[in-house]
Amino acid sequence: MRVLMIAAPGAGKGTQAERIAEHFHVPHLATGDMLREHVARGTELGREVKGHLDRGELVPDEVVLAMVRQALVSARSGNGYVLDGVPRTMPQARACYQMAAELGMAAEIVLHLRIEEALLVGRLLARAADQGRSDDTEEVIRHRIEVYDEVTRPILAWYRERNILVSVDGDQPVSDVARDIRAALTALGLAELPAPHRPRAALDLTGLDTAFGAAPHP
Repeated sequence: MRVLMIAAPGAGKGTQAERIAEHFHVPHLATGDMLREHVARGTELGREVKGHLDRGELVPDEVVLAMVRQALVSARSGNGYVLDGVPRTMPQARACYQMAAELGMAAEIVLHLRIEEALLVGRLLARAADQGRSDDTEEVIRHRIEVYDEVTRPILAWYRERNILVSVDGDQPVSDVARDIRAALTALGLAELPAPHRPRAALDLTGLDTAFGAAPHP
């Protein structure tokens, strides 16, 4: 099972990626965690990353993709992966796909958590207050969401055209989102076997509760 997670800030992508990885016994490849680990270990990649961070620069795509490549190579002997953190831009998406395809590790499914902007803002404000992050003002948070809408959201159309996009309602309790994701992966046959590539239609599972006979969430 090779899963790529995409969602706006505050949608719970990292939480769900961890749950998928734990439930299906595959590694969770979180780029933020990997960057911090390389820096802490003082690897060659880590030293390069630290240099960019110390200078207040964004880590270049080629450095991030080199790190992801290492992680994918390590995951080849297992049952797949859950990738969380890239891509964030269309050039990243294309480069990541080409790299993963060359390794025989291209994502089989792209999971997208759908949630309304007002709810995202509320979640992120609550998180900022809980963590004492006074710099995460509503203005800053709304700008982050605007950047996502402008730069990252268009990637969804590309995955939809490739018939590997599955959308799940992220406006639910964490356990319910996880249940819907497991149901989607099982329905697609990814929960049982590492199945070879086969064409799939893009799916919108935001109404999955109704499909299973449950009352929709308010």
